[in-house]
Amino acid sequence: MTAEVPRVREILDRFDRQVRCQPQGGGVERAEGVVRLLGDGWRGVTWSGLGGLDADAVIAREVERFAGLGPWEWKLYAHDVPTDLGERLAAAGLARGAEEALLLGEIGALQLPGTLPTGVELRDVSDEHGVAVFMAVHAAAFGEPPDDGRWLLDEVLAGRQAAVIAVAGDLPICAGRVEFYPGSDFAGLFGGGTLPGWRGRGVFRAVVARRAVIAAERGYRWLQVDAMPASRPILESMGFELLGTTTPFTHA
Repeated sequence: MTAEVPRVREILDRFDRQVRCQPQGGGVERAEGVVRLLGDGWRGVTWSGLGGLDADAVIAREVERFAGLGPWEWKLYAHDVPTDLGERLAAAGLARGAEEALLLGEIGALQLPGTLPTGVELRDVSDEHGVAVFMAVHAAAFGEPPDDGRWLLDEVLAGRQAAVIAVAGDLPICAGRVEFYPGSDFAGLFGGGTLPGWRGRGVFRAVVARRAVIAAERGYRWLQVDAMPASRPILESMGFELLGTTTPFTHA
């Protein structure tokens, strides 16, 4: 880790209290050792603190609680206890996903680019057309099936998220969104993707910077990213710090 251990622990404790223990959306439930979300969208365990508890019994209880509700996820962080929780989840039938780096950046300390790459402009998403463009860029950048983006339009119009597109001439080339966690010091960066032919030119950095400015204008202090290997070095060069890892464990 790049930050000293006591400071890391303090930041992670704050993140757990303000974000993981206070998930946004409907269907929040709290039981001994866990906070779960059972809304219409993402379902799963957002926080767990199983120190001193029978971890296997808690896992079994959660499997039973989510039974019949469709796919769900237990979001495991490296600092969660017990330290073998991942192995216990796998033994209970949950599938381990790809590990991601948990990066946190204090907005005021980030090194944000002051200029845009030549020929590129940024556009904030504010309507249905903008969301359609955003989803098209996201699908092309990540090689995923297209999404109608109705959920994102609802989030943007309600002010719970903001989305940004980078455009070169008439060609949308990069897109990313920022999710706001009300009542906390944190906002989360998600979905940042650039078309292959435009990578390595500073476009991704510009979209990160725009989202950082939007979050700062709304009073947020920290940006959180669950980063994949391709984006991690870029974000760390901008001042984001590695504070741990997060791994999804999914159950059908």
